[in-house]
Amino acid sequence: MWTDTGLGEYDLFFLRDKMKREVDFLVSRNKKPWFIVEVKSKASKRIGPSLEYFKNLLQIDHAFQIDFDSPFIEKDCFKAKRPVRVPAETFLSQLI
Repeated sequence: MWTDTGLGEYDLFFLRDKMKREVDFLVSRNKKPWFIVEVKSKASKRIGPSLEYFKNLLQIDHAFQIDFDSPFIEKDCFKAKRPVRVPAETFLSQLI
């Protein structure tokens, strides 16, 4: 949608290295890494180490650990500069 409306060029990737560290999604904007996402079905109090590793390695602006069992919260998750846990509904509501 963003690409079709002229808001930029976006791509979606899966990310894994030789040490088997991985994150579920890497979104690039205009050919540069923009944010990474690790998806969890249940809320976890701890941010996954792969999320922090790739955020630092690639110098990505945003890193999100999304969970599906937490309720919506009124929070702009794109203001965070460190890896954060975010309810799926909150995160997805900010992509439109």
